[in-house]
Amino acid sequence: MATTGTDLTQTAAGWIEAFNRADWDAWRDLTTPDVVYTETGTGRRVESADAFLALCEGWKAAFPDIAGTIRTAIATDDTVALEIVWEGTHSGALQTPEGVLEGTGNRIRVEAAEWIRYTDGRAREVHHYLDTLTLVQQVEGVAAATR
Repeated sequence: MATTGTDLTQTAAGWIEAFNRADWDAWRDLTTPDVVYTETGTGRRVESADAFLALCEGWKAAFPDIAGTIRTAIATDDTVALEIVWEGTHSGALQTPEGVLEGTGNRIRVEAAEWIRYTDGRAREVHHYLDTLTLVQQVEGVAAATR
């Protein structure tokens, strides 16, 4: 079955919603087993649905109420570009390249973009461009103090 740009944007929205709900079965149904995920802001790269799921679970452990809101979605034959705003509360340990940031209780609102390439309606390559500077500033309470 061929997919259209509209189908893929709906698929991408369903994938983000599955993450928001921590519905890992639905999330996995929309992800290829050999997915490759690159998180530009942190330098993390994982290769497999299991490794990617562990990374997502780590974000949910650090920000249990984190949710992504899609502002813009654009699709081609096999790729969707999303503009996303992530919002949540830092209440758990956040693993960073520099070590662990323990929960602070601070709210975050971070803008990001994701480029997702699909095969047969399932994500197989994901590039997540996350504003990590803003994330760390908000987690540490720096951004609120400088505004």
